[in-house]
Amino acid sequence: MARITAWLFVIACVYRHVGVFASEDIDNAPSDKAQSLAKALDFYNTELLAQNFPNIIKGLTGGCVEDVEKYIKGLKSTESWALKMDDASGRYSTGWFWGNHFWTGSQSLCENIAPKGGSFITANDTTARVQRNVDGKPTTTKLNNPSAGSGYTPGKLLYTSIPPFSVSFFMLRVNLNSSFTSEERILHVGLCMPETCNDDDVKFILEETSKLSKTITLKVEAVRSPLHHYSLWNDTTFKILCAVTAFVIMMLTVGTSYDLYLKHIEDSKRVLTINCTTYTNPNKMNDRILDMHIQDKTKNKCNLYVVNNNNGPEPMESMPLGEEHLCLSILKDLILSFSVRINMKHICDRSVGSDTISVIHGLKSISMAWVILGHTCLVAFKYSDNMEYRKVVQKEFLFQTVTNGAFSVDTFFFTSGLLVSFLYFRTNAKGKLDTLGQKGLLSGIFHFFGLIFYRFARLTGPYLYVLGVVEVTMKWFNYNSIFEPPTMDHENCPQYWWRNILYINTLFPVDQMCMLWSWYLSDDTQFYVVGAIMLILATSHFKSAATLLAVFMFSSWGTTAYVAFINSHLPSTDDPLALFDKIYDKPYTRLGPYLIGMCAGWILFKTNCRIKMSRWVVAIGWTLASACLLSLVYGLYEADLSPVAGAAYSSLSHSAWALGLAWIVIACTTGYGGVANSILSATILYPFSRVTYCAYLLHPIVIRMMAMNMDSPLHLGKEVVVILYLGQLVASYALGFIVSVSFEAPVVSMLRILSRIQPKRKTNLQTT
Repeated sequence: MARITAWLFVIACVYRHVGVFASEDIDNAPSDKAQSLAKALDFYNTELLAQNFPNIIKGLTGGCVEDVEKYIKGLKSTESWALKMDDASGRYSTGWFWGNHFWTGSQSLCENIAPKGGSFITANDTTARVQRNVDGKPTTTKLNNPSAGSGYTPGKLLYTSIPPFSVSFFMLRVNLNSSFTSEERILHVGLCMPETCNDDDVKFILEETSKLSKTITLKVEAVRSPLHHYSLWNDTTFKILCAVTAFVIMMLTVGTSYDLYLKHIEDSKRVLTINCTTYTNPNKMNDRILDMHIQDKTKNKCNLYVVNNNNGPEPMESMPLGEEHLCLSILKDLILSFSVRINMKHICDRSVGSDTISVIHGLKSISMAWVILGHTCLVAFKYSDNMEYRKVVQKEFLFQTVTNGAFSVDTFFFTSGLLVSFLYFRTNAKGKLDTLGQKGLLSGIFHFFGLIFYRFARLTGPYLYVLGVVEVTMKWFNYNSIFEPPTMDHENCPQYWWRNILYINTLFPVDQMCMLWSWYLSDDTQFYVVGAIMLILATSHFKSAATLLAVFMFSSWGTTAYVAFINSHLPSTDDPLALFDKIYDKPYTRLGPYLIGMCAGWILFKTNCRIKMSRWVVAIGWTLASACLLSLVYGLYEADLSPVAGAAYSSLSHSAWALGLAWIVIACTTGYGGVANSILSATILYPFSRVTYCAYLLHPIVIRMMAMNMDSPLHLGKEVVVILYLGQLVASYALGFIVSVSFEAPVVSMLRILSRIQPKRKTNLQTT
């Protein structure tokens, strides 16, 4: 008895101490909230829906109430279709602190729970088979005499693979304020719900269900669903695109067929006719090369069979030509400008003319690849479930290549200014600038409008077509993608497309811009207008033109520095696109590289691409140029700039980049390029350079198509980004090649042909 008493005393003491410790542990232990992030963020699930459904009914429409009730009953009885609907709805899984803002669920699973044409059988008072018609709506057909031995039970669902209602997938943009994590975020949540529920019903369901949570405050900002129907065939822009596409395909077919026909004639007639002995000077035939001539016995005169350097073989009446024959020849040339074979041959041609600076091809090709890299990374980060991964990779040294990708656009500005200046001065020196017999001021005016018209006609065809594609595709993505469009093109393009056609869209706010990446075309065209004025002025008043160029240059530097300083822009730490609407896309902040390119073109013209330099000059030039370019791309790594230094860098960095490129072009063109010239002038880059314009127009569409057609966000890693980039690069150039052959090359050929009509006409009239 004493032993028992002693043991009871020991147990009591232990229990007392353990109880004290346990109570202290309980008091000091973290709450359930701290132990479960998933529980705190679980603001919507079917259990909460069922629990709060009596309070939710009052805010729903009649059909939605009935079908949601069926949905809840299906979950309670663990029906397959109900579980699939629950599984298709989005919820928190992991990655809250890694930037996972997309709780999308699975749209494809939701849409395939009840495929069109499917059926199910219910067993109530009367067994019925419910089938879906073409529109996905249920239709009921009575079934007579249900078998007594079939396990029939009134009210039981016999075949449960398909829900007793149509379903839809809803995407909700949710503003979530979590007291648990002390964060406010915008989430994108996908819900698979009955189709009878409208947007307001789904919004009410989510907000009311979330009220059961004590750790979050939730507000639904927007709802998107297939209920917002978009019909392509009711879209005027889509109809115009179809008509234009059909017309271009027809012209390509006609042009290619005619070209093949002429080639067949050329191959079948290789013997020169002895009776036809008149040869024509090829230099007087619009740069044509005489291939053969055949006697026309019916008309008793000699026909010439020629091969056009630009448009392939074609028959042509013997010279001198009359008005009728000249018009016929021009018509044939215009038809042949749509020949796919000839256009492909031109694009893939690995030779360049005497007025071409071959190193430009390499610069344009590399810069285009750089542009695609930057845009791929931007879109990939935007639609990833680990957005915070960007902060990690941004700290790596080589990621500065992506961060400072804006310099790739400066390369395009530089090459544009260089080619415009070089070709204009060289053409003027050869006396080939046609002024229609005018002189002085009137001649300059004709020059100016001629240059502007040629550029407008040269660029606008492919540009306008792609602009329509952007509008239609973004409308489609807005209604059918689980992700919100990256820009408001589906709203801006129908309203502000005319700004793009006039190339003035950068003079307006960025939130009104259609086809965001077209800012480059707008700036480059505005630079072209300014450059054309200075070039025309330079032919007669060179010092005045040089002074005007210097004024524009210093004004651009000063304006950029001022805007950067008052906005406290620090290039070393800020996002490169942070001041997109104030610095990045404005013409007065990006003019420097274009003007430096014009200066480089003038130097090459004045020296006739021949400059003698000593080895020391060459070595120092390459060293300084390489150091300049590399420091601009990688020099800001972990740098801490002051506001003044940041403003100076923003002002001068783009022009410094152009100066480095100017040395590369001049050195390579004058014979001091070495390995760099071999790389940049490699003939394999010529085709890529020639389709750069169309690739630039199309590549953001390709990137968006990849992102907007996904069923879930990307999970990024270095290898994933590399593979994505390579795919985007290949796809962009492939589509760019098609558009270039179909739109750009025919326009260029037609402009070349039409530009020669006036000289031909004058010669013919004089002869007549």
